[in-house]
Amino acid sequence: MRVEFGVLGAVVARNGAGDPLPLKGPRHRAVLARLVVAHRRVVPVNQLVADLWDEPPGDAVGTVRTFVGGLRRAIEPERPPRTPPRLLVTEGPGYALRVPKDDVDAWRFEQVMDALDGAGPAQVAERLAEALGWWRGPAFADFGDEHWLRAERSRLTELRLHAVERRAEARIALGDAAGAVPDLDAQVAAHPWREEAWRLLALALYRSARQADALSVLRRARAMLREHLGVDPGPRLRRLEEDMLRHADHLDADTGSTVDQVWAGAAAAYEGSLASRARTRLESTAGLMRDLAVTGGGGLESARRHRVAAVAAAEQLGDPELTARVIGVYDVPAIWTRSDDPEQARWLVGAAERTLRLLPSGGHDASRCRLLATIAVESRGSLPADGPVSGAAARSLGAAREAEEIARRLDDASLLAFALNGTFMQTFRRAGLAARRDAIGAELVALSARHQLVRYEVLGHLIRVQARSALSDLAGADRHAAAADALAARHELPLVSVFTTWYRALRVAMTGPPDAALAAYEEAAGQLRGAGMPGLRKGLPPLALLSVRLRHGEPVAVDRDADWGPYGSWVRPVLLVGEGRDEEAGAALRAAGPPPRDLMSEAMWCLVARAAVAVGDRAAMARARTELAPAASEQGGAGSGLITLGPVADHLGMLAAALA
Repeated sequence: MRVEFGVLGAVVARNGAGDPLPLKGPRHRAVLARLVVAHRRVVPVNQLVADLWDEPPGDAVGTVRTFVGGLRRAIEPERPPRTPPRLLVTEGPGYALRVPKDDVDAWRFEQVMDALDGAGPAQVAERLAEALGWWRGPAFADFGDEHWLRAERSRLTELRLHAVERRAEARIALGDAAGAVPDLDAQVAAHPWREEAWRLLALALYRSARQADALSVLRRARAMLREHLGVDPGPRLRRLEEDMLRHADHLDADTGSTVDQVWAGAAAAYEGSLASRARTRLESTAGLMRDLAVTGGGGLESARRHRVAAVAAAEQLGDPELTARVIGVYDVPAIWTRSDDPEQARWLVGAAERTLRLLPSGGHDASRCRLLATIAVESRGSLPADGPVSGAAARSLGAAREAEEIARRLDDASLLAFALNGTFMQTFRRAGLAARRDAIGAELVALSARHQLVRYEVLGHLIRVQARSALSDLAGADRHAAAADALAARHELPLVSVFTTWYRALRVAMTGPPDAALAAYEEAAGQLRGAGMPGLRKGLPPLALLSVRLRHGEPVAVDRDADWGPYGSWVRPVLLVGEGRDEEAGAALRAAGPPPRDLMSEAMWCLVARAAVAVGDRAAMARARTELAPAASEQGGAGSGLITLGPVADHLGMLAAALA
């Protein structure tokens, strides 16, 4: 018998006919809710006891087992005696709810949201109309502010708010602007800090021939943001108001359909003209993938996949000059030092190195420069965590230097911008190089502004946001974040807001109270969903929350379900110390080894320093002091533009005192 579980409202269970199943009392439903929150993972019995009671009774474990037995009888009433349960299973030290994702409304809702990338407005509107209908009230509505529920409830609420806005945006695109107004009006009334909802409401009113109301909405948004948050509207809201006042053509409802017709006609003509020209089509495909990559989400993931296919096809044709062009045309600016797909990156580096060896000697300097810059960029994060730089890492450093030398000799602005991106990716051989990266960002901004290389101008601003944050120059970082946002709004570069939103959360973490910082990071985490950047997303949200608690000396809240991603080895000793398990923390610290050399290395060394002092590991303390010393004037981790553990000088002082 199929059983469907609902948590988008009160917690319920229904059989295949839609009839409610008897879940008994609130503690039974609490056990079920806790297992849903675990997303099919095992929840130990002891954890259930801790979550269900502030002061557990003496027979708490037995009581939990009784609740589980009651739930099993309710959701599998026809299960024969002495046969193993199918849905609520026992595994190891606890229990797990092992049901298909389609059978839990919250999981099904999340699947719908994840599947929207690349869907047209009609599909988006239809799918979200159905999915939003699954909400019967607030998530887990029959439970209060339980500590184990806060993160999941907040995540689901954010998903629903995003869905409301996406559905409204789709309806506006389909010409039903007036129909979108009521939902958006309710959205801004209930959640007045959501700038996207204000923007869509103003746009819907404008397209409904209500210009005065649209401008009034934008004025209300500005007043609310200033009064309650102390900030000015973002660049998209400001730009929309300017466009409305001058009646910009692109605000008209029929603009999108005209653009679609132009695109379809041009694509058909291109397809008919170049049907048999394989080499030209391969180069064009690579160029399209370069443009697709900056659209974010599914576009970025598709671009990576098709780029590899294009390079492989070019290699099969046996033409190294063509292969060099196909590889080199993909000069997508890169800001993050951890690859989204390391295996793919290694393959691309190998293809570029093979092509370099096969290129005819003499000439082809521009192609060589692009291949070398590709090697430098795609080798990001490959510097060894320990020991001298040699082998592939040394070749990557050499490729960055040679690409920059060729580009400067050729006096080619676009080549130099690409080469400087490679140079940036190779500037992590030690801590304390924020000023060096700031200089690279400044040159990129100036060069790109002169030659209208918009994407590299944005990259330069983002590099400077990171560097100025590390150097505690928040006013400078603010200017570069605003400049990046303005360029992104003007040139439709949606991924930029991911980094600027995270920077603004970092700014709150550096200047505001912990509650405000935690809230800012929760909001920033929402920007990562669907952005198509797993190398950035994995492990970052829980690490950001941990950084706030550590900076403010708050107890470390251990979320056993958190995915710490690549940072787990250096987070774990700190978490164990927070639980009073110093011996295990020392063992974990010794097993962790040195962190990688990248944008997060200083943050990881700060974690090492904290754990080493706590457990008295003098060798780890001495190593952390050596690694952090060059960054004594910087904010630990803020060079990422994402998080900070506080001034490096404070950690060095802590280490010096402990070693003394």
